[in-house]
Amino acid sequence: MLELGWLSAKLFFKGKLIRNPIFFVKQTTIGIAVGFLLLVSLAQAPIPFYLPIILSSLVTGMIMPFLFKDFKTK
Repeated sequence: MLELGWLSAKLFFKGKLIRNPIFFVKQTTIGIAVGFLLLVSLAQAPIPFYLPIILSSLVTGMIMPFLFKDFKTK
């Protein structure tokens, strides 16, 4: 498992892993922005801070597969 991760990291940094890096950056930015905006908006509510963290993490984790459904590697 570690060997697979190491190989993927080497290919990523050489620029040989992702077919369309612009698409990857765009989709990642959309996911991060949604999670951040949700976290900031929920943090304004008078509830304990751990709840906005849990909810924004859950929502961000749920939308990432939909954002990357057309993601292709080399």
